[in-house]
Amino acid sequence: MFTTDAGTRSILPPEYGELVTKPVEALSVAYLTGDKVTTSANKYIVPILASDVTAGAVAEGAEITPSDADFDELEIIPAKFAALTIVSRELADDSNPSAADQIGKSIARQIANRVDNALFNSLGGVNPDGFADLTGISTVSAPAAYVNLDPFEEAVSKSEAAGGRITHWVTGAATALEIAKLKDTSGSNRGLLNPDLAVEGRRTILGRPVVISPYVPADVVYGISKDDFLVVTREDTRLDVDHSAYFSSDRVGVRGTMRVAFAMPVPAAHVRITNAAS
Repeated sequence: MFTTDAGTRSILPPEYGELVTKPVEALSVAYLTGDKVTTSANKYIVPILASDVTAGAVAEGAEITPSDADFDELEIIPAKFAALTIVSRELADDSNPSAADQIGKSIARQIANRVDNALFNSLGGVNPDGFADLTGISTVSAPAAYVNLDPFEEAVSKSEAAGGRITHWVTGAATALEIAKLKDTSGSNRGLLNPDLAVEGRRTILGRPVVISPYVPADVVYGISKDDFLVVTREDTRLDVDHSAYFSSDRVGVRGTMRVAFAMPVPAAHVRITNAAS
């Protein structure tokens, strides 16, 4: 006869969910470049102002014509990201916080990678829609080989025309290196890019930091307006441990789950720069 132990050892304390949440937020480009909003519901509604009220000059004592603002709604359903790791029973049962912290970090790295992959690539299925799926995003065509920062100036202008404000550039390491090699004049060793004083080793383009992500496709740079990019996160992040699934090897399964989705209520505030080489 087989029985299942439903004791307290089958689940870690609820506060252990922070061992997943905090490292994911620290590691994920999504949380670095967007505004985090937290919800306890399975749906998050973002109101979008479709048209303003009407205003104009009115004679003294004349009636003011009333008008209404029109709103649309953007419905966001956070998708579940999950990771499973197998550890020794001794480590899982260790009451030392550092042991639990290391388990949480291992799972968080996996979840952060999957979140960023969904943000910059059209994956379909149960994955949330990211910038690759965004209809109405502003676009800029760059030359096959960068010679100046004109494509980035154009991107800033297009974002501003839509009411946005680019705060970060995100691209892959190869594209970032190509841009970093640009010089201010022919024969000069002085680069066009400036160092980011907030993060050692990171550079800026037009005053905006350049963030590297391996999940941005080759020859693509995203200009992200942080005020127009929401990272919707459910509150019920969990870190669960089960002692029965790997009983024969005296190991323990540790599972982390986190629900995340993205909202870009003003698509044109963000810009995709595509290198002609792609």
